[in-house]
Amino acid sequence: MAKRKHKRGTTTTVEWPTVFLIAACYGGWLVAGLVIWPNYPIAALAVMALAVALQSSLVHEVLHGHPTRNARLNEALVSLPIGVVWPYRRFKTIHLRHHADERLTDPFDDPESYYRALWQHDDLPEAMKLLLKVNNTMAGRFVLGPLLACIGFFIDDAKQIAAGDKAIRKAWLLHAAGLAMVLPVVQFAFGVPLWLYVLVPVWLGQSIISIRTFAEHQWSEHPEGRTIIVERSPLSLLFLNNNLHFVHHKSPTVAWYKLPELFRTRREEWLRMNKGYAYPNYLSLIRAYAFRAKEPVVHPALRRAPEPGRAFVPRVRSRSVHGLGTAPVPAEPPKE
Repeated sequence: MAKRKHKRGTTTTVEWPTVFLIAACYGGWLVAGLVIWPNYPIAALAVMALAVALQSSLVHEVLHGHPTRNARLNEALVSLPIGVVWPYRRFKTIHLRHHADERLTDPFDDPESYYRALWQHDDLPEAMKLLLKVNNTMAGRFVLGPLLACIGFFIDDAKQIAAGDKAIRKAWLLHAAGLAMVLPVVQFAFGVPLWLYVLVPVWLGQSIISIRTFAEHQWSEHPEGRTIIVERSPLSLLFLNNNLHFVHHKSPTVAWYKLPELFRTRREEWLRMNKGYAYPNYLSLIRAYAFRAKEPVVHPALRRAPEPGRAFVPRVRSRSVHGLGTAPVPAEPPKE
């Protein structure tokens, strides 16, 4: 890491491994489109999907305050949305609220929860209940997960913008500015049809990330038992070591390349702290849950309907990546 002094005597740290990885991610994406696509289109689409997945991991790293201590500079480094779907500022808002570990998995308080309350689930059409059940298998999450998450999120944000939420509108305008640079490059410089880019690199890139997110959290009476540790994976670089997700949740400001050593030096302690919610690798998860739901759709602690005659007011403090929630909240966190 490099440090330099500002005029006022403050110290700025630049985490160069992350900077180099950001450059490699966008560089690989450009090489795939400009060099590989004309001769090896299938290989090019695969490389672009990996770039989309890596950029998603890098966005997660950046919103936690990396690789510099300047939030605007960090945002600029990952501002080209090659993954198309998620506005950086919206994801930042939602994800930082997700880090309230004492509320993890609660569908009203955790905006990244895949659970539903019983009364929410009972009100759904039968076809949607089936889709959510399939989505709780690894195969279902890989194929259907990106589509289900995007549809709910888009509809919810559109409603909030129509209701006058200026912060969300600004986040989408900034995202649109990024798309205005990315999409012409894909269509005209690469020569990749936009429909094909969305159906393969974008969808597949999100599906790859779903391997990591599928079992990241589960309901447990103990908050520390809700976050997984996957000890080893050939995908760890692509996931920026977030397979060690419990370690990340306990040390959210630690850079990705420091997490493995942090885990190794205290392995037994980490496993004891998270109540043994650990797997040796993702293959073990695939074997167990490829076509079998790991978790129920209904949250185990929210299986009771509201008492008759009493209005239910959910504890909604945030919007969800799945389009849940109704209470107005500030759309963006305080500036860093």
